[in-house]
Amino acid sequence: MSLGTKIAWDDTVLPFQLDVSDMRGRVARLDGVLDGILKQHDYPEKVEALVAEMALLTALIGQTVSLRWKLSLQVQSKGPVRMIATDYFAPKVEGEPARIRAYASYDRDRLTDGGPFDQVGEGYFAIMIDQGEGTQPYQGITPLAGGSISACAEAYFAQSEQLPTRFSLSFGKSTEPGVGEHWRAGGVMLQHMPKASPFVADGQGGGQILTAEDLVDGEESENWGRVNILLDTVEDLELIGPSVAPTDLLIRLFHEEQPRVYDAQSVQFGCTCSEDRVRQSLSIYSAKDIEKMTTPEGKVTADCQFCGAHYILEPGSVGFDADDA
Repeated sequence: MSLGTKIAWDDTVLPFQLDVSDMRGRVARLDGVLDGILKQHDYPEKVEALVAEMALLTALIGQTVSLRWKLSLQVQSKGPVRMIATDYFAPKVEGEPARIRAYASYDRDRLTDGGPFDQVGEGYFAIMIDQGEGTQPYQGITPLAGGSISACAEAYFAQSEQLPTRFSLSFGKSTEPGVGEHWRAGGVMLQHMPKASPFVADGQGGGQILTAEDLVDGEESENWGRVNILLDTVEDLELIGPSVAPTDLLIRLFHEEQPRVYDAQSVQFGCTCSEDRVRQSLSIYSAKDIEKMTTPEGKVTADCQFCGAHYILEPGSVGFDADDA
């Protein structure tokens, strides 16, 4: 099915700064990225919505982090949707697109009549940063709460990073005239870069999960409240943006805050799986383990959950005894 002519700002993340209120942010629009992710699987619509939200969050958050390799978001849940995993691979060369991939594990027969977030139960939301060989990976988690995955991400930034953060997201199936039905997503991420909050520095809070409002006071609190009121006026169609460019959206919302934009980062669907990586992942298994994995046809097979690639390997070429085979 043809998705028509690509819109110039589709699959981009635009960084911006609000000079008056001392905030930074991102505007993201995803179209082809979601098509690349979702066409690999036959997800029910509620699962597609969760994957779309996670992919959009991944694009927004990934662009804010100075990465040499990978940022990952993950939801682990006891609900019908057991896991959602996304990866953001930073460009290796300036000017190249970042790459995003995502997938979900779920029990179809346990899905409920509730909304998408009702399909995840008790569990946690995690952000992981891997800067590559020779570095220590970082992981931060927060409980699944707040009614949406974006609310979990806001809680993570408040609790783990002490950064007041707000997301306003929209995602759904687009039915533009002359264009096949497909998923689109768009959103705005706002972050206030505060001085160290006395509330946080004193270790107060009684074990409660922090919110953005706990981290700002005085003039910072006024700025945060004012900009959030402005963001609350945004409409879903403006966020998804078939007809509203990101720069136009910023002027509509924040013209009195003196928005300043930087170079947009393009993103695309992309997977890093390969036969070598499959062999590496199987290198922890003994010859006896590999024998149990071997099909009646005498092959070892593996499928990539992210892109659906199917690998067929000779049993003697994998496992930690492979070099001796």
